Amino acid sequence: MKKQYSKIILILITIVAAIAMLYPTYQAYQLEKIHNEYIARAKKAQTPADSLAILESFQKQYGESLDRAKNAQLKLGLDLRGGMYVTLEVDVPKMIEETADKANIDELFEKVIEATRAEAKGSEEDVIDIFLKHFNKIARPKGRSLIYYFDFGNVRDLNDEKIIEKLRNDQKQAIDQALEVLRQRIDQFGVAEPNIQKQGSARIVLELPGVSNVAQMRNLLQTTARLEFNLVRNNKQIVEFFYRVDQFIKAKKLKVASDTVSISSDTTAIAGDTTKNKIDTTKEKKQIAKKTDKITQDTTKKTDTSSVAKDTTKKSDTTDPYAGLPQEEAARRYLEDHPFTRLFTTYYIPPQKNANIVPIYYTVNQFPEGEYMFKIVQDSMARFKEILNRPEIRAMMPADLKIAFDAKPDQRFEKQGLKVFDFYSLKKDPELTGEVIVDAVATYDPSNNQPIVTMAMNSDGAERWAKITGANLQKRIAIVLDDRVYSAPTVQTKITGGNSQISGMANAEEARLLEIVLKAGALKAPVQIIEERVVGPSLGEDSIRNGLTASLIAAILVLLFMVVYYSLGGVYADIAVILNISLLLGVLASLGGTLTLPGIAGIILTLGMAVDANVLIYERIREELRKGRSMKSAIDEGFSKALSAIMDSNITTFITGLILFYLGSGPIQGFALTLMIGIIGTLFTAIVLTRAMIEITMQFGVETISFGEKKQTVTK
Repeated sequence: MKKQYSKIILILITIVAAIAMLYPTYQAYQLEKIHNEYIARAKKAQTPADSLAILESFQKQYGESLDRAKNAQLKLGLDLRGGMYVTLEVDVPKMIEETADKANIDELFEKVIEATRAEAKGSEEDVIDIFLKHFNKIARPKGRSLIYYFDFGNVRDLNDEKIIEKLRNDQKQAIDQALEVLRQRIDQFGVAEPNIQKQGSARIVLELPGVSNVAQMRNLLQTTARLEFNLVRNNKQIVEFFYRVDQFIKAKKLKVASDTVSISSDTTAIAGDTTKNKIDTTKEKKQIAKKTDKITQDTTKKTDTSSVAKDTTKKSDTTDPYAGLPQEEAARRYLEDHPFTRLFTTYYIPPQKNANIVPIYYTVNQFPEGEYMFKIVQDSMARFKEILNRPEIRAMMPADLKIAFDAKPDQRFEKQGLKVFDFYSLKKDPELTGEVIVDAVATYDPSNNQPIVTMAMNSDGAERWAKITGANLQKRIAIVLDDRVYSAPTVQTKITGGNSQISGMANAEEARLLEIVLKAGALKAPVQIIEERVVGPSLGEDSIRNGLTASLIAAILVLLFMVVYYSLGGVYADIAVILNISLLLGVLASLGGTLTLPGIAGIILTLGMAVDANVLIYERIREELRKGRSMKSAIDEGFSKALSAIMDSNITTFITGLILFYLGSGPIQGFALTLMIGIIGTLFTAIVLTRAMIEITMQFGVETISFGEKKQTVTK
């Protein structure tokens, strides 16, 4: 009996696992309906602030649950959901042309580029290989070599092999840079669950579900990235502006959502009550580390940046307007008085070396001169931007400043499941743009083995960079790509010669990202759309409806056939098939897979293969019963004798699916993935679960189970 209990537990675990894996999909569907209701309410709101407050209330109540559910739900492909499919190609011939020495480009070289461009359009061959083939065919017979056209001043003992290596590396860097720019733009555009991946040596494939404004997205994808170097102005002027925004909103009684999330001075928590540390001044405040990148002369050895500690026991404010009030009342009053600055956290960094960093609470308009630091939780960013974008607020802001956010959240907070961004007040006009950058390389400082990025500029850039760094010693310069800050290092020395070294990266991956960003200005390789397919939402709905209808009809017919032809045995087979399909969809969701129309075809095929396994088993059982075996013996023989045939057919099909998955792409991979998952599920449900259900039934006193066999008539 204990053996049967284990089989019951196995069946229950399978059912629970299928439900658990599919529940996020159901939960996401329900929360999406609630989200749509909130959006409808927001559209009817009287003011933008009211509209934003409604959306923020949804985010506060359901946002985290929806994000978790959407990450774990079964995703639908473009053919089911609708959206935009784009193939972009990096213009490698243009990159080669821009890399060559302009003074030496002649008619021969232009012919090589023209021939390269013409062949590359209809070829999957590597573009550098195509260029070399035409160069050897057109230019070399005329006495030209690669060294004649290419002069890399930072490469020693330059020869053709090193030039080819440099061109291949530039091509790879161009792809990486394009990928990073596209990711940032698509994230800012708000596309949910985009799929961005490389294809071949020069192409990028984008799947953008739910995109309806095709013209805007097309323009966004093809706009040239803009790399800038802007001076950081996190000073008293911007803090006073933030104070005035609070006073203006309070005086005008403008509507701002009442809930808030801010970073507390304790790095282990995010506080909803921003006044807690301000009012209770007797409590010891924990410290928070601040990493400051540094810019130095490339030839100078520098150790990694030191962290500055914050001791929040000190205050910049000289009075406490909430003194004597109960804590709850003081907290309520503080939130009312600070509708804007409660959205983020401000810290003052004293100029003294190793001085303690002090939190700022904007209770009085008395702020010391010096540098400040600002942090904001992702959930508060939309409201922060909405307030700053109001015409009356924009008019109050210093004309020469702008606000920019970090491109990536602070990794230290991500470990706690939080997305916290630094933001900066920047001088609006850039000191320098990316066109002057010749090269950038992520490497390690040999003195301390810490990741660094070396940056080289052309002669014009080197001259201007020397003036900029010389005039801004111990000041920060932000490296900004598409209005996102990737690094804001401090200038340590005046840099001449154009060779700089940026240190302070947390790891090699961060250094690699900064290298890619810097090369956004160095690489001259525009991105072009070579294929674009738009699947409208109505087509997506039709596809879903037709696919589900086909699957449902197929499932009903197969399940009915099994019950009619195999009686009670068919019922067990049907239960196993339903569990198999449920597990297939659940595993697909857990693996982050995407369900497409070919995937639905794979599910239908899995349905047929699943019952086929039961057919083989049941036919063998019926054959053994006709031979006169007992029910238990016939069942044992049926499962054991049919096993080899089932394994042969499923393994060969699995191998075919494996080949399709690795050699195919897009829809073919979707079909292959569902087929392979379905085969594994079939072997488990048809062989293990079906037998377990049959044996459990017999254990509870049922002596015979009908497998649809004909009644034997005994003649005397």
